[in-house]
Amino acid sequence: MPNTLREGFTTGSAATGAALAALQLLRYGSAPATVRVPLPPFAAALQSSGCGLPEPRCWLVLPVAECLPGPAPELAARWATNNFEYCDPPPQKIIRSAHASIIKDGGDDPDATSGACITATVVESVAPALGTEVADHGNIIIKGGPGVGRITLPGLPVAVGQAAINPVPRQQISLALRAQEHDQASTPTGAAQTVLTVFVSVPQGLELAQKTFNPRLGIEGGISILGTQGTVRPFSHAAWKATIGQGLDVAAATGCRTVCLTTGRRSERLLMERYPHLPERAFVQVADFAQFSLHAAGTAGFEQIVWGCFFGKLVKLAQGHAYTHAKDSTLDMWALAQQAQSADAACAEAVARCITAAHALELLLADAAGPQVLNAVAQQAMQTARTFAGQAVSLHLFHTDGRELLAL
Repeated sequence: MPNTLREGFTTGSAATGAALAALQLLRYGSAPATVRVPLPPFAAALQSSGCGLPEPRCWLVLPVAECLPGPAPELAARWATNNFEYCDPPPQKIIRSAHASIIKDGGDDPDATSGACITATVVESVAPALGTEVADHGNIIIKGGPGVGRITLPGLPVAVGQAAINPVPRQQISLALRAQEHDQASTPTGAAQTVLTVFVSVPQGLELAQKTFNPRLGIEGGISILGTQGTVRPFSHAAWKATIGQGLDVAAATGCRTVCLTTGRRSERLLMERYPHLPERAFVQVADFAQFSLHAAGTAGFEQIVWGCFFGKLVKLAQGHAYTHAKDSTLDMWALAQQAQSADAACAEAVARCITAAHALELLLADAAGPQVLNAVAQQAMQTARTFAGQAVSLHLFHTDGRELLAL
């Protein structure tokens, strides 16, 4: 029986579920064991539905970890001491509040936020005077609490200074609460004259953020609340591409004229040593997405694109692979051996029998004709990169021991 990778759900869905549970306790005094969360994208409202709200693509039932009256402890502690660093202040004229938590489950996707406690505090307050606060449809305002990052750089879908709760999760939370208010015929009289403010917080968010790209993207103080689909597909290519695109957007929006693309942390560290004058946000890890990242960088308007990698990825790029993961692209040792033979390398036949690029590289480094072969492969890789990017691409080839073997 084949193993099936398990899907999970996003921080946006977790925050939405927590807000729904808190609202139920706030309105009706009962703490639910589970909540039914609408998943994006949302279609136009069906006339037959009668509520006038956009329709979710489907619904997901999530377990509630905790649901109690009052604000979340991490939020209450900040408010009590007037500490509003990476935390929005409470609204005026609070009537009552409740909070709930859901444990984010990333499924079989390797996500730093999987297992995190995502909390939402729902505060009901007297509607503010006209012009003092702009609420969403249904008198709903969404704010950030401790552990949710704060945007400090342009280029992201949320404005500088706002909590790092992306547009789709904001829509998801707002629509879920509006739908729950509509569905409950016993909503208290006078609720229309009040405002619901949702404060999303993550108790361990500051620590978790260090395992993400948030610090590099200028998101300070915590993690982001994300999710365009509401669920997480294991090892999602879409998620990786979104991360790459976001990194390129921030680099471009903050005035970086050079962007450095690398296939992982080690090659990035080595490339940073060659470009110490560049800010960290000018470096973007692109994993195996060679064509996607180079094309995206080429269309973003950077003056210079730099590619840094090890030998295996270099050979695959030279051989025209758009995606270089071992599962989906095979390194053609015979083609590499032919290049070695063209340079009269004594190791050509041995290269053809190699199983790994690392073995082939060591043979070439020990051969008098090796530098000529490496240069030929690098030139071919640069041509592929130029085709993908639509402009010239500089290249750095590293050995796994940290040596720079080529810089073109």
